[in-house]
Amino acid sequence: MTDQGETLLQREAKLMNLEKLLEAREVVPEVSFPVPDDELLARFERMYCGALSDVLREWALLDQALPGYLKPLRPERTVAGFAFTVKSAPNTRISGELTYRAQMLGEMQKNTLVCWDASGDTEGTMWGGVMTATVHAKGVRGAVVDGGVRDTHQIMEKDFPVFYRYRSPNGSLGRCLITHYQIPIKIGNVFIRPGDVVVGDIDGVVVIPRAIAYEVLLRAEAILENEKRIFSWVEAGETVEQITAKGGYF
Repeated sequence: MTDQGETLLQREAKLMNLEKLLEAREVVPEVSFPVPDDELLARFERMYCGALSDVLREWALLDQALPGYLKPLRPERTVAGFAFTVKSAPNTRISGELTYRAQMLGEMQKNTLVCWDASGDTEGTMWGGVMTATVHAKGVRGAVVDGGVRDTHQIMEKDFPVFYRYRSPNGSLGRCLITHYQIPIKIGNVFIRPGDVVVGDIDGVVVIPRAIAYEVLLRAEAILENEKRIFSWVEAGETVEQITAKGGYF
């Protein structure tokens, strides 16, 4: 007989041996850092995504860069934040959408960075000026939208970094519906959990699993210091052979 306290999902997991899959796909690990969040993110914003991608390669994580079609609205800015995930899909339903959207916005916290999976939507816009003003006031750091944005002038007036797939005057009501938020999502080949560290710059966006984020940061900082030495050798006119003999690379 099945324990009455056991949920349907737990029963199905046992029947189909899904425990490992559920842990990999749905469990969000609680990870704290040895430095304050503000300091951690400020240090990540002094990095660049190429260096972070190289460090992730050392961890055998080769699929952490979001699709290259995502464009920065502020290419001069580097932004880092903790993933606040959103999932929407094309849908003609209108009732309840505004209420759910307001609830979602209310739960966004300081230092988060919105990561929005629009399920391939190419008609509506998920992000605009009023949403930008609302979350900017709460200390949200930016947004990555695998879909459409609008009200571009209003977004830029807030100096709010946004990465987006396309721009359109179309709104979202009657075109798409938010179905979930703060769940694991996938954009391109990248699996994103709530709380992962997300960094974006002119080259693109990289997602760093929260469990290894601090170690990745320390290694990236070391790489940057090493690159400063390499640049100084190059500027001093040293040859390729001299630089590689001292541990430099190109």
